[in-house]
Amino acid sequence: MARIEIPMPQMGESIVEGTVSKWLKGVGDSVKRDEPILEISTDKVDAEIPSPQSGTLVEVHIQEGETVEVGTIVAYIDTEPGAAATGPPPVGSDEMLESDTPASSVVPKIDVSSPIPPTPSADGSGASSVSVEERLRTRSTPVVRKIAEEHGISIEDLSGTGTAGRVTKHDILSYIEAGESRSDPTPSNVIREMPGGQFSPPLATPPGAVSDVWAAFYSKVQHPEFPVREGDHVEPMDKIRGLTAEHMVLAKRIAPHVHSFIEIDFSRIDRIRTQSRAKWDEQEIRVSYTAFVAWACSRLLRGYPNVNGTVSGNNVIYRGSVNIGLAVDLDPGLIVPVIHGTDDLSLIGIGKKIIDLADRARRRKLAPSEIQGASFSITNPGVLGTLVGMPIIPKGTAAILGTGAIEKRTVVVEDPLTGTDAIAIRKRALFSLGYDHRIVDGANAARFLSDLKELLEDFPEDA
Repeated sequence: MARIEIPMPQMGESIVEGTVSKWLKGVGDSVKRDEPILEISTDKVDAEIPSPQSGTLVEVHIQEGETVEVGTIVAYIDTEPGAAATGPPPVGSDEMLESDTPASSVVPKIDVSSPIPPTPSADGSGASSVSVEERLRTRSTPVVRKIAEEHGISIEDLSGTGTAGRVTKHDILSYIEAGESRSDPTPSNVIREMPGGQFSPPLATPPGAVSDVWAAFYSKVQHPEFPVREGDHVEPMDKIRGLTAEHMVLAKRIAPHVHSFIEIDFSRIDRIRTQSRAKWDEQEIRVSYTAFVAWACSRLLRGYPNVNGTVSGNNVIYRGSVNIGLAVDLDPGLIVPVIHGTDDLSLIGIGKKIIDLADRARRRKLAPSEIQGASFSITNPGVLGTLVGMPIIPKGTAAILGTGAIEKRTVVVEDPLTGTDAIAIRKRALFSLGYDHRIVDGANAARFLSDLKELLEDFPEDA
């Protein structure tokens, strides 16, 4: 009898845990090789996990809704025909997002005894020497983190019994029950009320407290709560909305946002699209306005390394490749798939990529690598009629371009022959560039937008 383990896969270098969202197969069901058997959800992506072999699902160890670390065995498959089913059936769960994940994403259980090479930080902002073991120790489940926060406990100070010494719920509850948690969880910098209505000054900041504050500020989000009024309807955030809310708050905390605006004439691009439409139709190709913008940005970003970079501690990382993220509306929700090496693609190549990524994003079929590694982003609220927007800069990048609605407008133009002014109708749009003022100055952003305007308004026909 051959029994195959199904571990929780690692869906990206910074992912150390995953949640079983939904079992697609029950105990006793036959499965084929590469057939999806369960859905998992992580803080980066949701995915279907395929079976590594054909056989029968004989045991389910992790039920729907449970969060476990990478490498934890979630189920067993018996490859011998007619194997008896054992183990409890999985419980019901709401349907979660899914994506297409190759069979190679099912990885063996982590061997924490072997050396692990350094991996990038979770926010993509720079290199980190933190190992998988250390991430497992510090990134406990949300329940453990909440208990630790409520009791003023640092997870790093506890000895865990989980994989790689990870702190489990049992560990932290035992620690609290043993009376080893801090006797006074009130932060030392808080003014305290004393007997007689007097107030004491804040205590001296303990060693390491400053770094702890910054670590929490840049990594944790707790939304304020408000009273519910009569007639209100309350619903918990779903997975994608919760992640979006957390990422947006952290992104605004990290980067000092500044926005600059420019108006761009699309008349030449419109003529190129009209002239090329028959040729593109024969090849079944569709090239959107966004493809033209992405092509132009990718050619300019090499000359603006700070716009294509990011701040990492007291250093600046200048990215070695131009990877443009394109925001896709999921209605509801938002995801940003990435075109890696955008500056190496032709206009048609970028157009094909945009259509493919947007289609698979809406069908929840993106691979984890396709939503990571952006060095610059473009969002297009103009497709829904918005005149202009002021988008938030994604973590780990320095800038994002917002494109407004491309509409016919009356403008003053100069006759090239006579030099006189005239009123004409042109297709134009407002663009906004949101940039991190730590490394991108206003003048630099203005030059980037000016060059972008020039390139789009005099777009090369052989792009």
